[in-house]
Amino acid sequence: MTASNPPRDESQPSPGGRPLQGAHLDSTAQLMDRITSQLGSRLGLVSMNGSRRPAPPALVLVAHGSRDPRALSTVRALAERVRELRPHLPVHLGHIELNEPLLPDTLAALGDPGAVLVPLLVSRGHHVKRDIPEAVAAARTDIRIAAPLGPHPLLVETLYARLVEAGWRTTLSDGGRRASAVVLAAAGSRDRDSAGGTRRIAELLAERLDVPVVPAYASAAAPTVSEAVRALAARGRHRIAVASCFAAPGRFATECAEAAPGIAAAPLGAHPAMARLVLHRYDQALAPAEPIAEPALATA
Repeated sequence: MTASNPPRDESQPSPGGRPLQGAHLDSTAQLMDRITSQLGSRLGLVSMNGSRRPAPPALVLVAHGSRDPRALSTVRALAERVRELRPHLPVHLGHIELNEPLLPDTLAALGDPGAVLVPLLVSRGHHVKRDIPEAVAAARTDIRIAAPLGPHPLLVETLYARLVEAGWRTTLSDGGRRASAVVLAAAGSRDRDSAGGTRRIAELLAERLDVPVVPAYASAAAPTVSEAVRALAARGRHRIAVASCFAAPGRFATECAEAAPGIAAAPLGAHPAMARLVLHRYDQALAPAEPIAEPALATA
């Protein structure tokens, strides 16, 4: 696996120290973009009759946390993408462990009118069912918890895009398809709902790729990535890629990538589809519950 070249920033000086032509114009354009974004954010809080609309509940991205420094920069980049899509929305970050700000500290600093917590986790495991609700209970009552990221088509689209970035061929011959497969690497959990969610993501990705996709886990569940690779190879699947179902880089994502026999995709990260998915989960949490239809009375 080779690292992709980072996009070149044309506003930076050339290696010889002379500024590249157009750098000043680029800087001016960036400044105007920021001004326009800030103005749009303020106008978004004003109704048609000129009165000020109530501020929307804040969106809090709940990341797991990692000692890998790339994890914090990744979730910050995702938060920035969300802000770009919805400039008037306050977006905050809180971690379950290992990184600051920790979720309780983020919740303690929030003001009215409350918040919606969007877990940057792919399925309903212990963190979604226990850790996050306990942090909310200790903080305040006007906080809603959104569903985790998966299963969802936008999550699958991100997995597909990361595989293509890593070298997955978008078109396969019949022979190539028969020889290909993907291992979907996830954190792992003993929770049945978590395992079921990961299996459903694998099913959706298999439909997208038209090749088998086998879930595998970094801990707490079987099979491991290495075991899944061996099982697929025994079935004649020798072109095996690993899709990284992790929100950001970290120890588990790195270990799973190292077990890949070929292509190893990057984690979900700050892909544009992930920002849209975060906002979708936020909007879902705020949507009014559909009324339950009362049964019709039987007529005599």
